[in-house]
Amino acid sequence: MGIAVFVLGQSGTGKTTSLRNFEPNEISIFNVAGKPLPFKKKLPCMNGAGYADIENYIKRPNGKKAYAIDDSQYLMAFESFDKAKIKGYDKWTDIAVNFRNLVKTAISDTPKDTIVYFLHHSELADDGAYKAKTLGKMLDNQLVIEGLFSIVLYTRVDNTGHWFITNSDGTNTAKSPMEMFEQKIPNDLKMVDQTIREYYGFIQEEQKAS
Repeated sequence: MGIAVFVLGQSGTGKTTSLRNFEPNEISIFNVAGKPLPFKKKLPCMNGAGYADIENYIKRPNGKKAYAIDDSQYLMAFESFDKAKIKGYDKWTDIAVNFRNLVKTAISDTPKDTIVYFLHHSELADDGAYKAKTLGKMLDNQLVIEGLFSIVLYTRVDNTGHWFITNSDGTNTAKSPMEMFEQKIPNDLKMVDQTIREYYGFIQEEQKAS
């Protein structure tokens, strides 16, 4: 049973850049929109990945223990464009179900030391707090996306640099297990990955196995 981590933020606030410190043998990236990565390091990347591509790849043994889906909200957006001429409410249910099934696959159909990072745009909700970007209230009524994840990180940029917020400060839906992180940490997903593995004892288990 793996772990799904939600990384939320507006465009240009460091979500994709946070992958920069992984090594090529440590992670595979599913680049849904096919945009160039914002750093020089060459990491394994599947451009234009869709639901079937991602689910089939993470379920089979391939030596990787970390994956990133960048940007995962485009999975929903592209599906909505593909179904733009379909009338009725059912298509919004389908969009919600397909995204939910991907998160379920990332958790239920992968080994317990597998971590899948969903890099996703945020948006300002009616209550003035930030939340995961969806396709409107119709989809929100079907699925509260953050509820599928036990770890939700938010990007933040200030005059000291780029950061992740790890627990809600009232302006977002960030959350993480107790004592896993400080409230504000550098936007380095390799460091986040290491911390999660240490918290759940994955590293100790690997050392015993070796």
